[in-house]
Amino acid sequence: MGVTVEVRNGKTAKENEADLEGSGAKQTHRTSNLETATHLFKGSVGAGLFAMGDCFKNGGLVGATVLMPILAVICVHCERMLIDGSISVVEKTSGVDFYDYPDTVEKVFEYGPRPVRKLSKLMRIIVETFLCVTQFGFCSIYFVFITENLHQVLQQNGIDISATTTMAITLLPAMLPSLLTNLKYISPVSMLANFSLIFGLLATLGIALKGPMPSPSERHLITNGTQMALFFGTALFSYEGIALILPLRNKMRNPENFTSRFGVLNMTMAGITAIFIFTGVIGYMRWGEEVDGSITLNLNAEDVMSQVVKIVAALGVFFGYPIQFFILIKIIWKPMKESCGMAQKYPISVQVILRFIMVLCTFGVAVIVPKLGLFISLIGALCSTSLALLIPVLLDFVLRAGVPKGLTTWVYLKNMSIIVIALLGIATGTYQSIVEIIKEFYD
Repeated sequence: MGVTVEVRNGKTAKENEADLEGSGAKQTHRTSNLETATHLFKGSVGAGLFAMGDCFKNGGLVGATVLMPILAVICVHCERMLIDGSISVVEKTSGVDFYDYPDTVEKVFEYGPRPVRKLSKLMRIIVETFLCVTQFGFCSIYFVFITENLHQVLQQNGIDISATTTMAITLLPAMLPSLLTNLKYISPVSMLANFSLIFGLLATLGIALKGPMPSPSERHLITNGTQMALFFGTALFSYEGIALILPLRNKMRNPENFTSRFGVLNMTMAGITAIFIFTGVIGYMRWGEEVDGSITLNLNAEDVMSQVVKIVAALGVFFGYPIQFFILIKIIWKPMKESCGMAQKYPISVQVILRFIMVLCTFGVAVIVPKLGLFISLIGALCSTSLALLIPVLLDFVLRAGVPKGLTTWVYLKNMSIIVIALLGIATGTYQSIVEIIKEFYD
């Protein structure tokens, strides 16, 4: 994924921005509609975009093309429910003008009907855990993406080393910037990462469009349930930007424009969906069942231009790793600092050690699960589905339970339908991803 922002603790907007950007940072200006849309786009388009070919292979040309917009509409609807929940609890809390995702979940349950109030702390922990696991997965996927593309180029140029050795070579360059504790020293590479990813995608699609395309009759239009489970996980992973929604809306000059009919959220997600579908159709049409977890891996390694594209795309992901890792540490650090005496006494030293250990952990998981497409499906099915679909619906149920006649038959049926879809996606997607990973591991 691109750069995401996680702001915490129910503070004022000014305090949250200062916390995010480092001590002594100036308050950032209020963003326009275009700037917010740009940030949302960058935060939602990353490794999942390059996996669209594999996503459409699992969903089928017609199946995936139809289901992607449906999933987008459901995701946007759930994001709007999260925003409504955040606005509701902020209005009930004096001295606070912003709550992030975990804070919103905790406060909605805390202010909800008496039977669910005791679940507020547990629900916050669950959300923070899923955010942490998702972000951890992003970082591990980045290692896999970089390694697979770099390994192909090295082999083509006569450097015959294993994929694990190639991954180990990337460890030190990824480690050094990840040890920095202030975002302002890391963020300059974000723009370079975005340009690299955009160039990599456009160049890959340009190469894929050269020459006559195979006939659609040579591709699956609809697939079976097993593959659909993998499609669901990859699609939800690609749409996972829900933790970014509240901070972006909060920083807008006119927050009401975020969720209006033709506002930032709807129009940006429509554009992202169109790009996903175009990339998925082109990738699957060109390479069929041979399409990889990243379409860059399908480029002819003997072609010099293809090698350049692989390297640039790998660099784009590499430059994005420290940003994603910063967000992972931000989620972990506060509860650790509050519960650990050493972290309070030596905050910088303990955080550097924590960063060192966590980089090694993301590296270790990447070594153990080297199949990029299956890794993306697993993270998407397990955590992204819960964060994007399941928890916002639970918030809506709790909010409406405290309002007379708030839970109408239509709302109940609509919410239950989303819960059923989410639970099916979590169960089938997680199971099938684990099964496929085990097969790859033993093969």
